[in-house]
This record gives sequence, C-alpha cells and structure tokens, in this order.
Amino acid sequence: MTRSLTPRWYSPAEVAVLLGFGISKVKMKIATGELRSIKDGKYRRILPEWVDDYIRDQIERQEAA
Repeated sequence: MTRSLTPRWYSPAEVAVLLGFGISKVKMKIATGELRSIKDGKYRRILPEWVDDYIRDQIERQEAA
C-alpha cells in the first residue's frame, strides 16, 4: 500500500517550477514582499496558500488595469 504525501510547504526552487519562473525571479518576489515566505533555520519556505495568494493578487492586478 503506497500513500502519496502532499507537501505542507515548498522551497523557492519548487515554487519556481510551479509558477514556471526562474529561481532568481522567485527570490526577487520574496525580497520585494510580493510572495510571502518564512525562514526555517537556514531554509526559506513558502506555504501552498501563499502561492495561491500570489496568483490571486496577480489576477486581481490584471483585471483592475
């Protein structure tokens, strides 16, 4: 019996793959506050909800323009 686990949070590299961005763009989005993240020891982590929030914000900006 194999159980599939869903990640509880992502690394910036995983978010880059999810969004189709380069890692440097994800790091820039984190640095500017556009993409929320936390520091866990020496690692930066991003919750799936924060990725969804980023996408939602981008859609709202496009619709408002």
